[in-house]
Amino acid sequence: MKLRPYQNEVAKAVLDSIQNGKGLTFSVEIARQGGKNELSAHLEVLLLTLYMARGGNLVKCSPTFKPQTIISMQRLKERLDEFGYDGIYHTEMGYIITLGSAREIFLSAEESSSVVGHTADILLEIDESQDVSKEKYTKEFRPMGSSTNVTTIHYGTTWDDATLLEEIKQTNIELQNKDGIKRHFRFDWQEVARHNPAYGSYVEGEKIRLGENHPLFRTQYALLPISGGGGFLTRQQIVLMMGTHLRLKEPQDRTVPYIAGIDLAGEREETREEALMAARPKQDSTVITIAQMETAQHSRFLLAEPTLKVVEQYQWTGTPHSRLYPQMVDILKKWNCHRVLVDATGIGQPVASFLRKELGSRVHPFTFTQRSKSDMGFELLSFVNSGRLKLYKQDGSKEYKETMFQLEKARAQYRPNQTMNFYVDPQEGHDDFLMSLALAAEAARDFSPRAAKGLLRAS
Repeated sequence: MKLRPYQNEVAKAVLDSIQNGKGLTFSVEIARQGGKNELSAHLEVLLLTLYMARGGNLVKCSPTFKPQTIISMQRLKERLDEFGYDGIYHTEMGYIITLGSAREIFLSAEESSSVVGHTADILLEIDESQDVSKEKYTKEFRPMGSSTNVTTIHYGTTWDDATLLEEIKQTNIELQNKDGIKRHFRFDWQEVARHNPAYGSYVEGEKIRLGENHPLFRTQYALLPISGGGGFLTRQQIVLMMGTHLRLKEPQDRTVPYIAGIDLAGEREETREEALMAARPKQDSTVITIAQMETAQHSRFLLAEPTLKVVEQYQWTGTPHSRLYPQMVDILKKWNCHRVLVDATGIGQPVASFLRKELGSRVHPFTFTQRSKSDMGFELLSFVNSGRLKLYKQDGSKEYKETMFQLEKARAQYRPNQTMNFYVDPQEGHDDFLMSLALAAEAARDFSPRAAKGLLRAS
């Protein structure tokens, strides 16, 4: 079996524990696309081969059955085919692969899954352990190997200090410091790149695109944990966003594409008395952010990713959406926006539908969900960290001041399922300018205009 040296190191430790009945629990962190899944599949083929006459069970659980468990099963089948077992192994009940008398049982660690009753006597594998519930593992998976003192291996990448993987990792480090038996294996992207230069070149590009401190780069490539919460942006990141270009009232170059992000306010109108009494508006605003986008096509520099320059912002507080329709259409037409991302969550859906009817396919509705907002936040951070998002030069306007206020007050909450939420605490202020800015950055994702035809829709 052709494995890289760091993969071989893990495989030898696991085999030694199995063959000598040590029943050790291992934790393995390998940078994203560094060969974690290949290591697992090769181990499975080897163990099924060794035990095909004697018999026994391997159990592998993944955070979800579809697609993760299905992908793991398919990968094992491909490796069995490569090693000449085509036609010899069999699939049973849709989740068990048998080779002779040896079986591998693939299970889901989803909260609703029913897994009690299975026994692991060769190996218990926990894939993407950072995404598996501690309670599910402790109550339903760990007991599968209790009667056989089974060897267990947890695979994954780091996230924060509250995950199952991190808990296993810390226990392993403490144990190996006492008895010298290595139980935790960590191979970040630099270690993988030593054996695969092409991978190193790719990750170097990701470091430039995302920024070295981007949560996804830190966790998936550098294998460094993040804190559970805190500021969304550092002072250094905010300074990096400060541009030197002037704010514009109208487009200066019709050949350069403009995009827009629209965050919609609630419909309750704030009374004049409320506005006068409050130091800050009690109600959030509808905000449009207009950004000029530079791509390789529109720059004398070779740009691998688009650069955004915010050139104008519009704000309405307490104005019903129906009264804003004509103003929004006029603004988007004036700037000839190639792509418009509009908040279509809840009451925003009619607004998005109206704008799409008036302006066509350049308008893209965006529905806020836990996952979509998290992805949008990560995309915004990639623009910020790589210096590809610039605000117009400070002009003393209320829009600029409010934008800076919200950037400084923005908080981040990182969840166990590797998503995040970013927001401004309602007791401190609003996040409408922040969300409009994030929508504009999301609108630029994978954007590439058609020659002489405007928008090439990325899907």
